[in-house]
This record gives sequence, structure tokens and C-alpha cells, in this order.
Amino acid sequence: QLQLVESGGGLVQPGGSLALSCAATKVSLADYAIDWYRQAPGKERERVSCITQRGDFTDSADSMKGRFTLSRDNAKDTVYLHMKSLKPEDTAIYYCVGRHTCSTLTPRLTPWGQGTQVTVSS
Repeated sequence: QLQLVESGGGLVQPGGSLALSCAATKVSLADYAIDWYRQAPGKERERVSCITQRGDFTDSADSMKGRFTLSRDNAKDTVYLHMKSLKPEDTAIYYCVGRHTCSTLTPRLTPWGQGTQVTVSS
């Protein structure tokens, strides 16, 4: 059964970069699309981007587009969320979930986990 663990969060200065990891611990990640979300205090959870089994990823909202990219290393059973030009507004808990496809019409295969905290502050 697919189980995912987020890691890599931390404190970063505005304009900086950070890479988050989403790792599968029980089964191969190669068969799954991985969908990243984030939630800031007082705000609704929003989708960041989703990467397909093939390695394509969806466009993010305008606030993130062009600054966030996804990649995957199936040999390491890990998907990476690369973030650059970070802004204080990017401060949030970041979560990853598994899907069979990147369509939001398909159900999540994993529950919302602990996530990893990203704090952008000088």
C-alpha cells in the first residue's frame, strides 16, 4: 500500500530556494502520480502541482507558476518539489498525496499526512 513521507522543509530567506521531498516507503513510486498541496494558517488548502508517472507536471496557480517545478527519481522512490524565488506568502505546510493520475477527479490514494513546514522570512 502506498505510503508517503514529506521532508525538506525549513526556514529560508525571501528570494531563496528550497527543495522538498516526497518519498514512498513501502512500494515503488513509479506507478503513481504525486500531487503537492499547501496550506497556510487561516487559508484554504491549495494545489501546488502534480507530477505524472511520465514526469510531466501541471501548471500551478499564478502565485506559484514559474517558480515551482516538480521532478521525480523513481530509483529513489522520491518526488521533489523545487521552489525558487520564495516569498513570505509561500509560507505554509506542504503536503504530497498519491493518485493514479493527476486528474483531481481521481481519488487520493493516501491520507493527508504531517506535511513539511516551509517558512519564508528574513
